[in-house]
Amino acid sequence: MVALNLFVYETTGRALAMGLFMAVRLGSGFVAGLIAGGLLARFAAKSLMLWTNVAQAAVMLLLLVFAPEGMRTAALMAVSVVVGACGTLFMVALRSSIPEMVGDDRRSWANSLSITGRSLAMVAGFASAGVVVSLVGYTAAFVVDMATFVICAVTVALLPIPGGGRGKDARPDSEGDSGRGTEKKGRTGRWRRPGAFLASAAAPGLGLMVVLRSVDAFGSSSHNAALPVHSAALDAAHPAVFVSAFWCLWALGNVAAQQVIQRYVRRTGRTVGAPGFGYGTCLMSGAFILAFAGFPRAATAVIALVAGAADGLTEVSYTSHLQTLPADLRGHAFGLSATVENLGFGVGMILVAAALDRYSPLTVVGWSHGVAVVVAVVFLIRVTRTRGRTGAPAARSGADRGEPVR
Repeated sequence: MVALNLFVYETTGRALAMGLFMAVRLGSGFVAGLIAGGLLARFAAKSLMLWTNVAQAAVMLLLLVFAPEGMRTAALMAVSVVVGACGTLFMVALRSSIPEMVGDDRRSWANSLSITGRSLAMVAGFASAGVVVSLVGYTAAFVVDMATFVICAVTVALLPIPGGGRGKDARPDSEGDSGRGTEKKGRTGRWRRPGAFLASAAAPGLGLMVVLRSVDAFGSSSHNAALPVHSAALDAAHPAVFVSAFWCLWALGNVAAQQVIQRYVRRTGRTVGAPGFGYGTCLMSGAFILAFAGFPRAATAVIALVAGAADGLTEVSYTSHLQTLPADLRGHAFGLSATVENLGFGVGMILVAAALDRYSPLTVVGWSHGVAVVVAVVFLIRVTRTRGRTGAPAARSGADRGEPVR
């Protein structure tokens, strides 16, 4: 994304075009989230993950072919649409299929391992992008990018995901009831699936959890937009130094948190439950606010580590909790989650960019993440009260044991 955004700006010479490129990518991801559950109901997750990577590699090849010609703008828009949509579909398919790959008892371990790899890859990508573009140019960067999608497609082909090439709802007519009853049942199940998901979303804290995820994405847009502004104010001659250092420390904190979570799961046999998402959001939002408070560099470094660790906790707890849903609802849940995340982040980027013209980064980030803290507190109160009414032990809830939310 570093190389693509810079390439868009240099090709068009307008910051507005770069904003449009990002908006189209987020919009494509938004739409993909709406249809992800339906696609997972019709096609196997493995096929979906494979072809989304093939499509992204193909569109990067398209960009390489037309980059020196007069169709660069059209190729860039195609890249924006395909990368936005396929990236969302891939993540939804991957997260919803993890329980089938590793088993319910190893969900948190697998999620933690996946997040660790993604955090390390983010550091490597951000750190190498500037070097590759500066030394060998955009073409080399796009070739590397295309190669990563090819490698990912090959890896997906080797993954042991049950289900073959059929979707979850694609069952032979011989299974279950026959004749008219089966047809009616199939149609009813297909049309009632959104209602069934909404019923599941009403389960303890789950609907509010998705709302909190959207508000969290809104807060994330604030610190993503405010970091370059804050960094330039700290050192106008070298504005990239603070941003790079902050994100590297954030990633290290995230990786450290995953190691702690993995050891916790192995030692106790428990997963990180829904409350971990609420507590992690409060800690993460508080840390991001403090990052703009003007503390000494050493203190800010510690804050960045804490923000990364809290972000890692929220990711594991949120993903693991949604994976407790039944398999036929899980894809819809992750699809809706991706939709609200893209919506929250996209709306946030627009509002935050406008607010930064009038207010300081600390003020903008404080208000944005402050809203996330308020919603997180409401979520924690809701979860605690629900557990109290049902008499569930606080230390061992159904979600913590990996049982489906009913």
